[in-house]
Amino acid sequence: MTSLFQSYQLGGLTLPNRVVMAPMTRVRAAAGGLATPSMATYYAQRATAGLIVSEGVQPSLAGQSNPGTPGLHTEEQQASWRPVTDAVHTNGGRIFAQLMHGGRVSHPDTTGMRPVGPSAVAAAGEVFTPTGPRPAPVPRALETAEVPEHARSYAEAARRAVDAGFDGVELHGANGYLISQFLSSNANLRTDRYGGSVAHRIRFAVEAVSATVDAVGAARTGIRLSPGGTFWGVRETEVTELYTALLGELARLEVAYVHLEATADEEVLVALRRAWPGTLVMNPALPMGPKQTGRSDADHWLGLGADLIGFGRAFIANPDLVERLRTGVPLAPVDETTYYQGGDEGYLTYSAYRYGA
Repeated sequence: MTSLFQSYQLGGLTLPNRVVMAPMTRVRAAAGGLATPSMATYYAQRATAGLIVSEGVQPSLAGQSNPGTPGLHTEEQQASWRPVTDAVHTNGGRIFAQLMHGGRVSHPDTTGMRPVGPSAVAAAGEVFTPTGPRPAPVPRALETAEVPEHARSYAEAARRAVDAGFDGVELHGANGYLISQFLSSNANLRTDRYGGSVAHRIRFAVEAVSATVDAVGAARTGIRLSPGGTFWGVRETEVTELYTALLGELARLEVAYVHLEATADEEVLVALRRAWPGTLVMNPALPMGPKQTGRSDADHWLGLGADLIGFGRAFIANPDLVERLRTGVPLAPVDETTYYQGGDEGYLTYSAYRYGA
């Protein structure tokens, strides 16, 4: 059976193990969406992961979902990431930038503009703003002619990411954000070429990925998906058909990997594994769910055909997670109150286990 600690060849990268640090929003960016020295330390501390995927990074101002998140759409933002990628590489790691366009999951108080989406349908619940949670506003439905511009924003940010030293990018196509909204059958009520049928609902995702592949190469391009997920009120019909069709297009583009969340029944996920001929990253725990991914979850999914395993919350309090998993050292608990509070407390204050002490 495949071991979590076997190496893996991902495009031009040799990963020393199959542990992926999954993307997690930590809202520690400086004003203007700049990466900070603390962010460089945070990621460098976790560089023993086979691959790090950064927190969601907005590819445009319109794409910003939450205050305090970093961007990759200005020269200053691009330059601010170089110390982060350098720190990870100095510590022997590899890092992809997750490109996240929030679409309708945003607020004018955060960006200064009305959010956009496939249709004028508000997300469920409240969104974060600089003054606290506010009801999600009704977005402006994108005109057909505008949609390609937002697809290209991922590619433009990907170029900046690679120029800033990232080894590649992951498009955030999951969890109710813009790509997920286009895949949805209740957030996307369009009747043009971007809505309605399965072939039309996957079009935006395919165009965004295709533009990114053209910009930085297939070996540097991955995508995260949440089949059947209901984040921010999205719903999807024909889940297996929808994602099988999308995976077929992604296979044609020969992207580096697909990163699946366990948002559907295992039977559906295994069917999607069979439909996808390339590298599969599997994230067994739901984002913001009660359960952290552990060694048994990883071994289970490696046995079902996953190539790499995503670990999210477990990495927050355990910068040495790979070694803890290898040796069986218990995982340190995480203080959830510090997830989004800013500052270094609960960010840089977790230490590695003192092995042999």
